[in-house]
Amino acid sequence: MFRRHKPSTLEPKKDLAIQGSALPTPYNGMRSFFNLSQLVLSAGHLRPLPVLRHSKITYVEVEILDAHSKKQICVVDKMPPSSTLLDVKHKFHKICPQWYPSRIGLRLERNGPYLKDSVNIKSLAASSIITLYFTDMGQQVSWITVFLTEYTGPLLIYLLFYFRFSTIYDAKESARCLRHSVVHLACICHCLHYIRLLLETLFVHKISEGHTPLKNMIKGCVFYWGFTSWFAYYINHPQYTPPSFGNKQVSLATFGFLVCEAGNHFINVALVHQNQSGNKVSFPNPTLNPFTWIFTLVSCPNYTYEIGSWLCFTVMTQTLPVGVFALLMSVQMVQWARKKHQLYLKKCIMHKWRKAMIPFVL
Repeated sequence: MFRRHKPSTLEPKKDLAIQGSALPTPYNGMRSFFNLSQLVLSAGHLRPLPVLRHSKITYVEVEILDAHSKKQICVVDKMPPSSTLLDVKHKFHKICPQWYPSRIGLRLERNGPYLKDSVNIKSLAASSIITLYFTDMGQQVSWITVFLTEYTGPLLIYLLFYFRFSTIYDAKESARCLRHSVVHLACICHCLHYIRLLLETLFVHKISEGHTPLKNMIKGCVFYWGFTSWFAYYINHPQYTPPSFGNKQVSLATFGFLVCEAGNHFINVALVHQNQSGNKVSFPNPTLNPFTWIFTLVSCPNYTYEIGSWLCFTVMTQTLPVGVFALLMSVQMVQWARKKHQLYLKKCIMHKWRKAMIPFVL
């Protein structure tokens, strides 16, 4: 009457699952340990971790003494050997704020030459302590400031005399006397000369980032500005007399002036290209530009053209102050040219007939 109930096939599976989950924990632990062992064996030998070694850096101490009294001013410590003298000056400035880096002059000996900022202190160190002598260089200005100031002054000063302000010349006399054409031409040439110098200073020359004492700039300004005021006063004076040989003298002098100005510009461009190539001591070679062919005769043709410009300006205006200025400029540039010529003789192979500034003469 009653049917016997048959268990379904799912029930044994459930029972097995329950039995499997109910296995004792030691069995599960053994199985986990076995799996971990297999993992370790398959990983291979364990390598030891590398030992980190800290490199020892030897620092240099810089003792700074006063060059006059030999008293110690300060000690700049913990300077890496790769530091330059400019780094020392910056640290010195932090210790003594009254002296900024461009004002600091450092020497190895009291009466020795001043060291350049690019010098590596490792090349100076005989031990871990370096002794340097300090000299206050005074108030400093950058070189580009010097050149711009020296060249801008004459440009503006000459124009003040050219316009014949009543504070300089008598107004009635200026209105009565007409200007000769050479007066206008001289103003154009003078302005052209200094505008060229200003533009080359800004866009052609690679001006050094160094500094020079303020007194040197004052000396240069007194020289350039003073002479400009002197000869501009006479050239633009209402009673100025034109050159003796008239327009022919003026025309030839103007042509020579323009040639020298163009030559000076092209020589400066050639010198800049030479410096950019990295051969600062090699002698510049003439190019296809005819203005550079003078390199075959002289070492410093830029000075040759500069003196030529002022000699032509002297002939053009026939004024004594311009002649005196040209003479003094010639004396100074001859000295510069000789020094540079000697440097070329030491570093380069040059022909015997090549002179410093004046072909076949000097």
